Amino acid sequence: MQELVTQIARALVDIPEEVRVEAEESGEGTRLRLRVAPTDVGKVIGKQGRTARSMRTILGAVSMKHRHRYSLDILEEGDQESGH
Repeated sequence: MQELVTQIARALVDIPEEVRVEAEESGEGTRLRLRVAPTDVGKVIGKQGRTARSMRTILGAVSMKHRHRYSLDILEEGDQESGH
């Protein structure tokens, strides 16, 4: 899943080498934290959050198939925890 989110994000941004996805396992599932260059944050969020919502929809479908919950946080410059 980490690789899937990385590939989707790299296809969307202007600076693909800045894309980083960290996976954090918890009792509830896996939280994926996506970091991109500050100038690319808007591209992975999309207008009215549509792109981010689409990525989360894909993760939701995979979560059901694998019976393992995946969530996605898009972190902005300086964020240590979750952000949208």
